[in-house]
Parts: sequence; structure tokens; C-alpha cells
Amino acid sequence: MATRRRFGKKLFRLLVPILIILVVALIIALVSIVYGITRPPRRSYLVTPATFSTLRGTGRALKVTEETWPNRDGTAARGWLLRGVEGAPAVVFLHRYGGDRSLLLNLGMKVNEATGCTILWPDLRAHGLKPTVQCTSFGSSEGNDVLAAIDFLRSLKGERHNQQIGDRVGVYGVELGAYAALRAASVDAGIQVLALDSVPRNQDELVDAAVRGDIRVNTGALLFLARKATRVYFLKQYDNKGSCDLARALGPRRILLLAGQDNAQLRESTKSLISCFEFTSSLGRLSAVETRTDLPLSGLTLPSATGEEGENYDRPVIDFFVKNLR
Repeated sequence: MATRRRFGKKLFRLLVPILIILVVALIIALVSIVYGITRPPRRSYLVTPATFSTLRGTGRALKVTEETWPNRDGTAARGWLLRGVEGAPAVVFLHRYGGDRSLLLNLGMKVNEATGCTILWPDLRAHGLKPTVQCTSFGSSEGNDVLAAIDFLRSLKGERHNQQIGDRVGVYGVELGAYAALRAASVDAGIQVLALDSVPRNQDELVDAAVRGDIRVNTGALLFLARKATRVYFLKQYDNKGSCDLARALGPRRILLLAGQDNAQLRESTKSLISCFEFTSSLGRLSAVETRTDLPLSGLTLPSATGEEGENYDRPVIDFFVKNLR
């Protein structure tokens, strides 16, 4: 018996350092993963306003300006602004995780031409070249950043010193942008028109997708640990609000839900949102929900679409904003 106890103690002393090394290695790996996914890849802009008119062959310079404004947490935000008809509504275009404002420049230009709305293309925090904020929060702070962008739009004056934009605001968002749009709309009743593409169920789904894209691993245990590590990293900022709960809190709005066959998981999560908008107000009004969840592609892969594919995607979005904002 004494021999067994001595052997057990020796084995325990041998295993403890190994276990400590494994735990430390796991912690280092998780810290590296969280650090990587909170700092998305940054590339040169696909197109800029300076090159856009050349690509379209119009020979006409675009009146798009580079603007900056403060976020509600005191950090700096930036984006491209195209002023529309004075007093007309505005539309904010929000890109996906790992993207930037240039991916939606073409679609925003088309909406401006069709509606006369003022258009704003922000870079979401930690996105775009040389971002002013280094870390994304997977929607928590981005929702408030959308509100700050709308504050900026409401502060603009036109040539006659009247308000540049009207009372109503529209938002188009893809994935992270769509989730941020929902969070903002649940706070600001002036966001009356929402075109949402590939909406994740919550922040955890965004983190899972970021981890899979960053390290090319789809192990359930690793994704679980990465989510937990991300929550620890952000502490109380990471509340993982469900998109369906946010949708139920909106009240009557005009909604377009978009999804494509290029991402089955986001297509299903977007389709599941349809019933979440079935809200009746005290006046008996319902949210008007339109769906295009059978598209060949979504806003995730729109920049790589051919001319015909891109037009087939753009047209429902343009028509939706024309009908509800012009």
C-alpha cells in the first residue's frame, strides 16, 4: 500500500508540470485567437470615389467627401458621404466583418441615383485601412457607432442652411453590419427602413465565423473556448443579444431580409428572423417584412459577382429603398 502511495505521488508530481504547461499553452493560444479575430484583416480599398467614375466611364467626378465624426464612446469614426436632395432621407451602408466601406460603394451610388437620398458609408470600427479604432467588438459597440453616424447625419446642414436629411433614416447592413443595424434600430425609432443581409443569430455566431476564417478550424470545443475567451476579453460589453429579441423590440418598421446560397448557416438564421418582426403596436400596425432569401449570392460575395449577378442582387435593394424612402 505504501509503495502504491509513493508511486501515486511521483506520478502526480510528474503530471502537474505537464498539465500546467498544457493549460498555459491553451491560454496563450486563446489569447492569440482572440487578439487575431478582434483585429480583422485589412486590405486596400477595392474602389474609391476617385476611381469610381473612371470605372463607370462617366467622366464625371463624384461629389463624395471623406468625413469624420465622434462615436458615442469618444473614439473617432470615418466614412464617405454623398449628399442627396436637401430634406430627403438618408441611408447608411454597413459592411460585413473583414470588409470595408468600398465593398458597398457601387450599391450606395445606385440607391442615391434612384432616391435622391444622402448616403453614408462608414468603416466599422477596426476595419478599413489604418482604422482609428483597433478592435472590433462584434456588434456591441458597433450598434452605438451606427447611432453616432446618424447623429452626424442629423447635424448636417444643406446649402440653404436647412437640415440636410429628413426625419426618416434607412440602413443597409451585411452580417456584422446587419447585426449592428438591428442594435441601433432597437434604440432609435427614426431608423424606419432596414435592408438586412445574412443576419447572424447573435454575437457568438460572428465570433465562430471569425475563428473559422482566421485559423481554419471548425472544432466545437475550440469554438466554445474561443467564445468564452472573447467574453472575458470584453467583459460586460459582450452581451450576446439575440437578433430575434432585437427584432421583436423594434415596433413597426419596413424590413427587407436578404440571404443567398453562398452561406447556408446565415441563410437559415436570416429566414428564422421573419416571424420575429411580427409585432403589433397599440395602433394595430404591423412591421412590413419583405424577403429575398433565395438569391444565388448574398452581400457577402457581392463584390466578386458578375455584372448580371450583381444587378440581380442590387435591383431588389434599390426598389425597396425607392418604395419606402423616396
